Amino acid sequence: MKWLRTFAEVVRSGLTIEEARLEPLLALRTAAGVAIVIGPALWLVSPAYAASAALGAYSAGAATFQRTWRPRKVIALGAGAGLALSTFVGYLAAGRLVTFLPLLAVWAFAAGMAWALGSTAGIVAATTVGSMLVTITLPTSVGRALAHAGVIALGGVAQAVLILLFPIRRWGAHRDALAEALAAVADYARRLRYDPTAPFDPEPLMTARDAAAVTPSQARTRPPVLHGPRGLAERILPVVAALADPDVGAPVEGPGRDRARELLGAAADVLDAVARSIRRGTPAEVPPASGEVLRGAEEGEVLEGPARQAAERLVELLAEALEIAGSGGARDKAPVPPGPASAQFLVRPTMFRLLPVVVRAVRRELRRDSPVFRHAVRLAAVATLGYLIASRLPLEHGYWAPIASVMVMRPDFHRTYARAVGRLAGTLAGVALATGMVQALGPDAPVFGALAVVSAALSYTLLRTGYAYSQCFTAAYVVFLLGMGGQAWEQTVPERVVLTLLGGALAMLAYVVFPAWETPRLPGRLADWLAANGRYAAAVLRSYAEPTREHRADMRGALLASREARAAWQAAYDQARQEPVGPRGMTSREAEEAQEALMGLDRAAMLMESHVPRADSRFTPEAERFAEALEADTARAAVDVREHRNPDWGRVEEALHAWEGAAGDRSTVLRRGAELQKRALEDLAAAVSRTPLERDVSSAREEQRVRAAVAGEGDDVAGTSAPPGGRRLGHRRLPDSGRP
Repeated sequence: MKWLRTFAEVVRSGLTIEEARLEPLLALRTAAGVAIVIGPALWLVSPAYAASAALGAYSAGAATFQRTWRPRKVIALGAGAGLALSTFVGYLAAGRLVTFLPLLAVWAFAAGMAWALGSTAGIVAATTVGSMLVTITLPTSVGRALAHAGVIALGGVAQAVLILLFPIRRWGAHRDALAEALAAVADYARRLRYDPTAPFDPEPLMTARDAAAVTPSQARTRPPVLHGPRGLAERILPVVAALADPDVGAPVEGPGRDRARELLGAAADVLDAVARSIRRGTPAEVPPASGEVLRGAEEGEVLEGPARQAAERLVELLAEALEIAGSGGARDKAPVPPGPASAQFLVRPTMFRLLPVVVRAVRRELRRDSPVFRHAVRLAAVATLGYLIASRLPLEHGYWAPIASVMVMRPDFHRTYARAVGRLAGTLAGVALATGMVQALGPDAPVFGALAVVSAALSYTLLRTGYAYSQCFTAAYVVFLLGMGGQAWEQTVPERVVLTLLGGALAMLAYVVFPAWETPRLPGRLADWLAANGRYAAAVLRSYAEPTREHRADMRGALLASREARAAWQAAYDQARQEPVGPRGMTSREAEEAQEALMGLDRAAMLMESHVPRADSRFTPEAERFAEALEADTARAAVDVREHRNPDWGRVEEALHAWEGAAGDRSTVLRRGAELQKRALEDLAAAVSRTPLERDVSSAREEQRVRAAVAGEGDDVAGTSAPPGGRRLGHRRLPDSGRP
């Protein structure tokens, strides 16, 4: 993608209105926190102190809107404390460039490295840099430094107190995360009715797991309804996939397929009902028709073999879901039973025990090729350079330029450029709106203070609809604050526009000079995903070979690692598609085909996971040998992919060939899953092959396209399913090629 085309996409993205649920009550409560500190400070002290109080309250309030699983009052207090600390040390170093510039560079670098802890930490840390840049323009002395820092911290305290006194949707973010995970599985079940090999994006399940990690104090107050449904969704996912799949589940057509579609539709209805119940905290009703479908399974079942087993298991799991849907949030105040904390919930470190976690996370990112490290270097350089340039300009509020740079910069290219465009557009609209009102109303500090609070409320309300639209009212908020302090609009408005443009340009230029492109890293991300997928598939096979509790735990751990590797690949792939650089090591088409192949490998393992035997089942040595071969070949192939060599599956082929001659193998799902895994690996080799002399890549891909076309013709005849005996590329159905 060339620069011109990329910039057009950046402009479109920066001005796009994002579909998000508005939270006006939260915005009203947070704006009330701003009003509580502005009013008394303006009345009892001075506009300067009122501006400081507004800075702390506004920034702490904005931090509470970030997606985080810690209590909002803790985030507000943490943001207020960070703002106060940056204000105080900024005062102490202000007055001389020789002391302030090194402090600014170090502080900005630390704020950039905060992204190693997540986006919330990175965004809050960036606001502390802005606080340091703003408050150094006020009169300097140790006494006043402490006073202004205290007033800023008071803004965070005010927000925390309001959250404590007027809770709105307590545990709302956790409820939403769990409900979205259940709704994602429901949507997957519906798609499987018409596309039996549809892919599933595990991101909602990963988010729900992250939300499920709580501190001991949170665990004591967490509603019981948030305890079990996540595990239920995890167990239902492979079962619905196995029921729908023509290879190991319901037949391609006939009464069995019709029955599978009925069960999948009922599963979707039940899971949607549970999701609504959890989101709203009220009991939910399941459609009567869905209940009839589930009760029909007890009277007579047309499914046979593994498909029947999957159907019976699905009915059992949905019965648990029906119980949850019937209870809703009625028991939300029930106490958590006593016992070891580690056995009841996923542990999240408290704020006082975060230091070792922070040190480990930052240490992992302290390397030259890390996007977080490069972002920190850019942030430090742009903040100091912007401050130097602005200090030489004949403008009173030169700090606006580095603040604009700091607030728009992100570790990736696309978001940095999109936010720069959004900030400029929002600033232009906001200052135009506020200027008109200032002209119409004339100088009146109380009125401007009230308008600042209204602007803050509108900014909070639109915070998740797009950066440009929230920034519009943020810019108006700043103009009203300056008007409250007696600043003339004729001076402040042109300065605001010019310096915002300068800061945005510096941020965009910094990414060009010192980029962190994801495009060259795609082979490495793919290799990591391949190795993790291989370990997950091998862990599933070992659970068949020797069904023990330890092997089930290993399988769960390998599944979580595979999902993390897939999420890292997906994030890198999405960013690479938005970058203005050419392919480096892997073309877009190769990446897409390799992604489909690895999704096929992951799906085959998930299908086998749905039928993992009980602990008292017999030992299957063939599965153990195939697991060893699969794990060894995928680990070696990961190195080959990273170094642009052709992968080889010799051990897998030998193990599968030996399996064919083994006697007594009675697991249809296990054997068929192993074949699907081998074929997915063959598709991966065809996708990433780089040496025509060793492998005829073009002919292999042409064969894939022919097989896909034949499968498409078969789909037209048989609905959405492929003919029996078909094979798949990723999640596409392909006819058999005669290979084992």
